[in-house]
Amino acid sequence: MENRIAVVSIIVECPESVKSLNAILHDYAKYIIGRMGIPCRERKLSVISIVMDGPQDEISALSGKVGRLEGVTSKTAYSKL
Repeated sequence: MENRIAVVSIIVECPESVKSLNAILHDYAKYIIGRMGIPCRERKLSVISIVMDGPQDEISALSGKVGRLEGVTSKTAYSKL
């Protein structure tokens, strides 16, 4: 399968899910080419952007697993190329 570039946007509203989130990201580390996290302390949440280069199935799997975590939302945008 052909690799795609994608951005996975993650909003973490439940701090208890961070350990599980980091474990999932570790499992997909070979596809992650960049990560930026921004804490929004006044709203008690964090926003994370993950840039990936990998097969679409792997990117979708990561996004799905992350989105199933308690208090975590995940959306993915793919490049057209």
